Amino acid sequence: MTDAATQFAHPRASWLDPADGRIRDERELLTAMADRQVVLLGETHSVLEIHRWQLHVATVLRFLRPHIAVGFEMFPRRVQPVLDEWIEGGLSTAAFLDKVEWGAVWGFDAELYLPLFHFCRRHRVPMLALNCHRPLVTRVGKDGWDAVPEDERDGLTPSAPATLAYRRYLAGLRFDRPATGEVDPSLVTDRFIRAQQTWDRAFACNIAKALDAADPPLVIGIIGRGHLEYGHGAPYQLRDLGVSSIGVLLPTASDHHDAASMVGIGDAVFRLDEPEPEIVPPGMAEMIAGARRKAANT
Repeated sequence: MTDAATQFAHPRASWLDPADGRIRDERELLTAMADRQVVLLGETHSVLEIHRWQLHVATVLRFLRPHIAVGFEMFPRRVQPVLDEWIEGGLSTAAFLDKVEWGAVWGFDAELYLPLFHFCRRHRVPMLALNCHRPLVTRVGKDGWDAVPEDERDGLTPSAPATLAYRRYLAGLRFDRPATGEVDPSLVTDRFIRAQQTWDRAFACNIAKALDAADPPLVIGIIGRGHLEYGHGAPYQLRDLGVSSIGVLLPTASDHHDAASMVGIGDAVFRLDEPEPEIVPPGMAEMIAGARRKAANT
């Protein structure tokens, strides 16, 4: 049984500091985040309440620092011209989703993300395609980075090597074990690690590219939390690319947290309302579970 002293209480509608469990002042926290180069907003893709939270945070950050861009894991780099066309008002919602091949490329219900897309369009906030060509992930996982010719790497550079801590984290994530525990890293294969890092590197490379400007925007990243937690994933790859001013904000529906598991998870964690049922298209849950099993065991 866990000692009560190791638990952080987390009231609704508040930001918790994972380092010590104190409740942060929202104005102070988000003002500090607006001064970063990058603020990454983690998500569970199928939870509507999380996307509402992302929209609210993006709105506040834009008020504090109007020059922003919003990057999305959901879009591969090849559809960037479509995102630009959408922002300029040249497409209907239906035409936009069709041209980015939403159903084939992402598959989660578009209603989860449309408020974010319309926020960007309404305020002419650039949308950034952060992902890579999906077959590249499969190819790197199977054959390794060096086996891919340079002109077929979708603009990416090689990933910084995975740390032991990241391997343990991914093994814990895959088998639902404590993220900070001594999980056997051999539970996940090198193939799985390489694939995961290809996504991480894609997000980092495309964010870094947006920052390589005379007047760089604050880049807000809409990315799955498994790519962000504990400084692993995309933040680790961003630091390898020389981007060091990074904020990671995460949502939760829990009213208490184990203190040991919270240390280093991110800069702050927001307590949501109790989420509504997840919106998962028919067959998606089985497809995701099957893909994870295949990646972990091949």
